[in-house]
Amino acid sequence: MPIKDSELILNPDGSVYHLNLKPEHIAKTIITVGDPDRVDKVTKYFDHIDFKVRKREFHTQTGTLNGKRLSVVSTGIGTDNIDIVLNELDALVNIDLERREVKPNHTSLDIIRIGTSGSLQEDIPVDSFLLSEYAIGFDSLLHFYDSEKVQHQNVSNALMTHTNWFQKKSHPYVVKGDNELLEKLSSNQTFTGCTATNVGFYGPQGRVLRLPLQDDLLNDKLASFEYEGIKITNLEMETAGIYGLSALLGHKALSANAIIANRPKGTFSKSPKIITEKLIQYALEKLTQ
Repeated sequence: MPIKDSELILNPDGSVYHLNLKPEHIAKTIITVGDPDRVDKVTKYFDHIDFKVRKREFHTQTGTLNGKRLSVVSTGIGTDNIDIVLNELDALVNIDLERREVKPNHTSLDIIRIGTSGSLQEDIPVDSFLLSEYAIGFDSLLHFYDSEKVQHQNVSNALMTHTNWFQKKSHPYVVKGDNELLEKLSSNQTFTGCTATNVGFYGPQGRVLRLPLQDDLLNDKLASFEYEGIKITNLEMETAGIYGLSALLGHKALSANAIIANRPKGTFSKSPKIITEKLIQYALEKLTQ
């Protein structure tokens, strides 16, 4: 049965509604970045760019580097945007948009997030790279889907016990990244960890300006958590959503983080743009070598 117009919304030209993309516009390897302006900072290294489009915070460019076709897509900030981006990217490869039917043969994408993050561990310094083996989502995105099959409930339960989790907050969900991509991007230049994805930048990540927190010890509790070798290493705002939806939709995903803050030490990188640029160069080399 065809998917209804109200569920799969297409633009008059046949492109998906938010990303403004058609199937031929994207590669099978996709780099996501939060900032729309960061797309140019990635694609400036490409040998050739053959497609560009921009709509709202969603900026896409596709081209080739060292003979490999790559797309770079900006997501904006937060897992609410990740819900849009991941579902529409999947639709481009796994739904026949003209017939509005799911294709019989599944296509898997490689999705690599390149972004910034703050460390929760003193021994993970600013200006370092961290690859997320696991992600913990403090948002509620994955709970709107039939998703328990991709969640590591034992880790989530242990975390809620350890932190005395406030019951009015969404239950954390834990999802693993892709092992093959992790191995491909790992080196002696990278840390590996478990990334916490939160729903905001200030209070949800323990920052106090004028508003008091429900639990002002939460970051300390997260930093001291350990379950079967899993320790929470850093905080950001997209990774868990990417991992959760990728796992459900049958795609491979990995998050590569430029650590620009160390929360226990209260330090911030003196050159965040430079370390982010270095991570872009590092990831492109690993993906195309």
